Amino acid sequence: MNHIAAYIQAILTRDDEGATAVEYGLLVSLVAVVIIVGATTFGQQISDLFGAVAGKIKLPT
Repeated sequence: MNHIAAYIQAILTRDDEGATAVEYGLLVSLVAVVIIVGATTFGQQISDLFGAVAGKIKLPT
């Protein structure tokens, strides 16, 4: 019975910081790839949209 308690305690106090850091690193990498792909795919369209909006704004002189 003591073996089971020791096993459960070992599972509950397990150090997962290394695995968590790797998971966060992979997540950040995935987000970066999505941003890069989105920027290269829609970059010119977004630039044209902002240019059109900026052209319609009249600033007071």
